[in-house]
Parts: sequence; structure tokens; C-alpha cells
Amino acid sequence: MAYEELKSSGITDKTPQNIMLGAGTIHKGLALADGKWNFEESLLGATSGGSKVSIVPEYMDIEVDGALVAVKGLKHKVGETATMEVNFVEMTPDILKMCVVGDVADSTDYEGYSEITSRGRITEGDYIENLAYVGRKTDGTPIIIIFEQAICTSGFEVEGKNKEAGVFTGTFQCVADVSPEADTLPWRILYPKQTA
Repeated sequence: MAYEELKSSGITDKTPQNIMLGAGTIHKGLALADGKWNFEESLLGATSGGSKVSIVPEYMDIEVDGALVAVKGLKHKVGETATMEVNFVEMTPDILKMCVVGDVADSTDYEGYSEITSRGRITEGDYIENLAYVGRKTDGTPIIIIFEQAICTSGFEVEGKNKEAGVFTGTFQCVADVSPEADTLPWRILYPKQTA
């Protein structure tokens, strides 16, 4: 019969090596130098509840009289968005500064404290270079998603509760350089090469 070879799942002998496990880690300034990643030095902070990366193309369908359905060749990519939602459980002045577009300095009024204060304009230093999510496959190899430039667009909001750690979400948007050809975002997904 024609359906005797029908499979009950999509599992193959390669499936166990192509599964991503765990929450992953978030990095600021992730870089590869002399064949070695700066994973430890670039860690941004601890998370709770995981993180979410979204890379979404934006499409436009060209409408043609008489075509009542989507037609191959008439759909065009007209933009894209790339965001990272990070559920921080670790709160540092650097993370807070990124979330609120502000400045960090030693407090002159309150001894022993740093102050994060609002700033009216976004500056070059508010853009984060090589913001990265690093997940691991079941075989231990990393899958790395890098936003070459990003900015936090969510602000800062935290809710404190008894018997719970205060977790706050930072949403980071990938942004392009100023260019007449600003039609793609500077993100990349590094996936380990498959071995034979």
C-alpha cells in the first residue's frame, strides 16, 4: 500500500543533536578574538523565566485584479523587526541605565549609592553593540544570535512580591546604521555546522 512508509513523527537520527535546551544566556559586547569567544566577560546578567528572540520579516502583497489569494512572486519583503525580550532577575546600574536611557554616577547626595538619572536625548552610548543570546544544543554546542546594534525600548518596570525575586523585562530592538540602503537589520544567527 502507498501509505505503509508513513511515519508517526518527524524524529530522525539527527534529532537528538538539534534540540536546544535551557534558558540560554544574554551577552553585551560578545566577540570572537583569536578563535575564542568572550562568553564570561560579556555576560550581561542573570535571568529568570528565560528570554525570547523574535526576528520577523514584514511583507507586502501586491494586489492584482482577479487574484483572490496570495500569489507566488507577488509577495515582497518590505522590512523586518528583530527583538530580544530578556527577563532579568539581576539588577545592576548598567542594566537599569540601558532600560531607561539615563546616566549612572556616584550619588553626591546619598553616600554609598550610585544614581541613575534621566537624560533627554539618546546618545551613541545608549546603543548596545553585539547584544547576544547564546543557547546550547543537546550536544553542548552553542547557537548564537547576535544583534550588532540594539537599544532597549521597554523602559523599566518591576513588581516586588513576597517570597519571589523581582523580575523585570527588557525589550531590546535591533537597529540599522544610518545608510541610504537601510533595508535590512544587522542581526545574525550562528548555527554549528553539521558533521557528517
